[in-house]
Amino acid sequence: MKREERLRAIAAPLLAWYDENKRDLPWRGDRPDPYRVWVSEIMLQQTRVAAVMPYYRAWMEELPTVEALAAADEERLMKLWQGLGYYSRARNLQRAARMIMEKFGGRFPETYRDLLSLPGVGDYTAGAVASIAFGQAVPAVDGNVLRVAARVADIREDIMDPRVRASFRAMMEAAMPADRPGTFNQALMDLGAMVCLPNGAPECGRCPLAELCEANRLGIQSQLPVRRKKAARRVEELTVYLLVRRGRIALRRREDAGLLAGLWEFPHVSGILEDEEAGQPMADWGLTARTWRKRLAAKHIFTHVEWHMAGYLLEAEGEGPDFTWVDRAGLEALAVPSAFGKFLEEALRALGEEGGR
Repeated sequence: MKREERLRAIAAPLLAWYDENKRDLPWRGDRPDPYRVWVSEIMLQQTRVAAVMPYYRAWMEELPTVEALAAADEERLMKLWQGLGYYSRARNLQRAARMIMEKFGGRFPETYRDLLSLPGVGDYTAGAVASIAFGQAVPAVDGNVLRVAARVADIREDIMDPRVRASFRAMMEAAMPADRPGTFNQALMDLGAMVCLPNGAPECGRCPLAELCEANRLGIQSQLPVRRKKAARRVEELTVYLLVRRGRIALRRREDAGLLAGLWEFPHVSGILEDEEAGQPMADWGLTARTWRKRLAAKHIFTHVEWHMAGYLLEAEGEGPDFTWVDRAGLEALAVPSAFGKFLEEALRALGEEGGR
């Protein structure tokens, strides 16, 4: 059986399995709302469902419609997204919402082509929304789908190659049942998340496609899909300062471009500074250290870079250039990225102690 024929044969057993085993997710339903599907798909990019759920609920409680998202204050938007990472996703959601209001008259675009025109929407997201919310026969090929298809059809080309991905998309479009395209896409997503697992052994014993699966027959599940090795992440070292002054702590806003653009951060400098060196940045900022309270350490991993961080909690005097000094309520209201999560916890604890004095 050719790979295309094998993939066309998966629809019936896959949909029967999904009808019995589908995940109960708040953006699904008999009549899925395109706004809710779209927001969920953007949140789920490189993020697990369990991690997304509380963010999704909080978002929908505060921003339940395209209109509400388009009109939202950016600072509040960033706070709702805090901890999800890849903050450009949130900004693109708002840019797209404003485009929907202005270009599409507030009506959510229904076609794959129009969906692709929205900021932050690529082939996968456009396919997911078009098929799930509007019943269009458009594939939504993500990592789960690539893994299932590669194993079922024994496809050994590098899935990181755009031409190979395009061929997967064409094969999945041909395999898609015209009467249940959105359900087919969601079934593939669920099978990849629940059974045809990416790490460790897939649970082939309960897979509805086991008898069709070439990887299962050949015992090569762990070898598929094939993907080229990623380049090693570079390491950047930082020294972070939690500067407390009269019950407030220093923050500064990152530049509007690049990593974590426009978010709030604690002042820091490049390199890991030991105790005897750590006072120099303070002098450069025009600050004086009154009391050095605590030394901290943390690490954060981004897609292409790792931050290895040392930190100092200290009482300071002076103004500091371009610093914003906030109390505990102010710190809780601003979006400080999870890269500084350990320092944020320590800062909130310190300001809580300050308030109790």
